[in-house]
Amino acid sequence: MPASAPFDEGTVRGFLDRPEGALRDGLVLTHGAGGDSRMALLAAAARAFTAAGVCVLRCDLPFRQKRPHGPPSPSTAAADRAGLKNAVAAMQAIVPGRVFLGGQSYGGRQASMLASEEPGLAAALLLLSYPLHPPGKPEQPRTAHFPALRTPSLFVHGPRDPFASTAELRAALALIPAPVALAEIPDAGHDLLRGAFDVAGLVAEPFRKFVSTYLADGSNW
Repeated sequence: MPASAPFDEGTVRGFLDRPEGALRDGLVLTHGAGGDSRMALLAAAARAFTAAGVCVLRCDLPFRQKRPHGPPSPSTAAADRAGLKNAVAAMQAIVPGRVFLGGQSYGGRQASMLASEEPGLAAALLLLSYPLHPPGKPEQPRTAHFPALRTPSLFVHGPRDPFASTAELRAALALIPAPVALAEIPDAGHDLLRGAFDVAGLVAEPFRKFVSTYLADGSNW
């Protein structure tokens, strides 16, 4: 059976979910502004990906390590990205294959910003419920870094998400010069049903196909 255990090495804290058999590729996942590495969506994603043979590190962002509740501050966003970079390095020391990076909402936004700053850091991105704009404020898009994002990225979206309509998100993806794809979860909102859906079929498998299509580096995943 896949094994899950607390992970605490230096500044990287959370849970490491190991698949059965030899380790190959790895996925670093992080949470949104109101969550942590224990959130149900991340746990469900970890189960789906480990079942597919991918090692998963669910990590708490630095702002969450400092306090158990409350949202992040814009002043700490750079530190959160540095924490994600450290988590990627930790995963690179664990698996021999590629390392993917992603997160839900705020965590996914920081992951995409980090990838735009350091294009070779992650092999591909998995962005869950990307917060395209504040609810009700489409005139405030969070897309300034999209033209610099050159990492293949799969966006997972719920059509009831107040942070972006499906049409708004599709239009925004045109700003990204890297390969992109959109996977929609029926009837989901921003919390993506807290992972209470077929994560293996609607997220892990589309991500596998996306990676297989756009990354030709000989991986056996």
